[in-house]
Amino acid sequence: MNIIPALDILGGNCVRLCQGDYDAGKIYSSRPVEVAQSFGDSGLKCLHLVDLDGARAGSPVNLKMLEQIASQTSLQVDYGGGIKSDRDIAAAFNAGAAQVNIGSVAVQQPGQFMEWLECYGPDKIILSADCRNRMVASSGWQQESGLEILQFIRDYARQGVQQIVCTDISKDGMLEGPSVALYREILSALPLHLIASGGIRSGEDLRILKEAGCSGAIVGKAIYEGNITLKEIAALC
Repeated sequence: MNIIPALDILGGNCVRLCQGDYDAGKIYSSRPVEVAQSFGDSGLKCLHLVDLDGARAGSPVNLKMLEQIASQTSLQVDYGGGIKSDRDIAAAFNAGAAQVNIGSVAVQQPGQFMEWLECYGPDKIILSADCRNRMVASSGWQQESGLEILQFIRDYARQGVQQIVCTDISKDGMLEGPSVALYREILSALPLHLIASGGIRSGEDLRILKEAGCSGAIVGKAIYEGNITLKEIAALC
């Protein structure tokens, strides 16, 4: 299982939110590039970079930060937050993203999402399937779509999506454990690469997710709060 550290950018800082609440964020560093470098120096290979400013604004804001991280580390960066147009997605790749996470467009403009999937390929496009009470949310988790999570994922899997990041918003930033039952349900119904996100608090959680069949897991607050060390993550990888 690929274990991926998360780096969320808001106002130029590395932060963590709780359940997507912008007013409940905690700043962990004012130097996100150095945080990313510490991940690479610890032997990690990938980074989940979230442009929270972009998610809220509706267009990427922190592409310069992406460019700096991509050029100053060896990390393979998957980037998301506010990608809504052809120009946005091209700019993200040009800035150094190895992959992009697409959520709101997949919910609101499925035709556009499928064009990108065909243009860039399923190895470059990750579907962000973020839910609260099993209902998909978009626009920085501020809007509920009325789409049920399993059906949402199933529909896109049938159309060629291979990689999915699934976040249970109620778990995000809470350090109360991930939604293992939800991931098991998805994986029992669909053969795909599922990356778990939200609530991971320990190495034991990571082992449980691996046993459940997840191909990857995104770890954020547990790293910043010291619940799990980079050395431990590198060893698990």
